[in-house]
Amino acid sequence: MTDQQKSPQLIPPHGGYRELQSYQMAEIVYDATVVFCDRFISRRSRTHDQMVQAARSGKQNIAEGCMASGTSKKFELKLIGVARASLEEVLLDFQDYLRQKGLALWSKDHPKAREVRRLCYRKDRSYKTYKTYVEASPETAANTMVCLIHQTNYLLDQQLRTLEKEFLKKGGFTERLYRTRIQARNRSRNR
Repeated sequence: MTDQQKSPQLIPPHGGYRELQSYQMAEIVYDATVVFCDRFISRRSRTHDQMVQAARSGKQNIAEGCMASGTSKKFELKLIGVARASLEEVLLDFQDYLRQKGLALWSKDHPKAREVRRLCYRKDRSYKTYKTYVEASPETAANTMVCLIHQTNYLLDQQLRTLEKEFLKKGGFTERLYRTRIQARNRSRNR
């Protein structure tokens, strides 16, 4: 066995965010938010820009966190948390839109809400999966977005719990550096 085979991998595989359900759903939320805002909120409105940027932040922070995970679990946790917070912000914007326009907010048991939630189980889901809902009336579109964001936030909450457990069990990059250095020193002494 070579020294390289004996020592743990210093920088573990990282990235792979495009395979994460949380990223895939956040991408749909971003695309649909852009369409919703372009249809129902004036482009000159600060709200238009803020909603689009919050949805974009949700998606982008998942990608950035996953790419940083090889050298900083702490940074990954932070960025996934930022993604979650950004999506919560845009969720509130959609709920505000419904309230301020006097439109109904669907309960989780509303037939259309259940219909929208079931779409998440499609393997090949994308914006097109939800297009007919997002491009419908303002009430249907905003409620669809509320459903999508709740689902995405649930996935991010699960991801955060998993990352936390992994961090507590394995530690972070600095700890791995230290362990690797000690192992290398011990191997040198035993020769």
